[in-house]
Amino acid sequence: MVKYIFHNLMNWKIEGQFDASIKKSVIIVVPHTSWHDFYLGVFTRRIVKLPMNFVGKKELFRWPFGAYFKWMGGTPLDRTGNQNKVEAIAKIFEDKEEFRLALAPEGTRKKVLQWKSGFYYIALLAKVPIIPVAFDYGRRVIKIGEAFYPTGNYEKDSKLLQLFYKDVKGKTDL
Repeated sequence: MVKYIFHNLMNWKIEGQFDASIKKSVIIVVPHTSWHDFYLGVFTRRIVKLPMNFVGKKELFRWPFGAYFKWMGGTPLDRTGNQNKVEAIAKIFEDKEEFRLALAPEGTRKKVLQWKSGFYYIALLAKVPIIPVAFDYGRRVIKIGEAFYPTGNYEKDSKLLQLFYKDVKGKTDL
């Protein structure tokens, strides 16, 4: 039913595929320009039949919605105090057998000129690849890229990753 809605009613398609043998990764979804990205991501996850995760502030995981967010792949993150968020999220990778963290490097749903670097340093510290995913509203395509292993040179690696998103149009770009 999800495939039918996604492909036939919404007229979206998926290009590329996730390597199921990669059990841990940071999935960067760009551009993140609309609340519509949420259900597109949920549909995509159902269609590719691969668990994907997110982190959220621990308060989201309390009653009454906590069970739902965990079922959706969420992991609570304690954001209090002076703890380093990158280290805290990298520790989650260490504690889990399988964890594919999906996040938006823009850090907001608005169009930005520069990504935040946290996604990169999480992947580097957790020793996991980065999987680029584009939500191209212009072509109505979810584009899944190849695993990219960070080298430690953020400037160079960031430029290489951003090439994947060339000509991709977010919802607000239309």
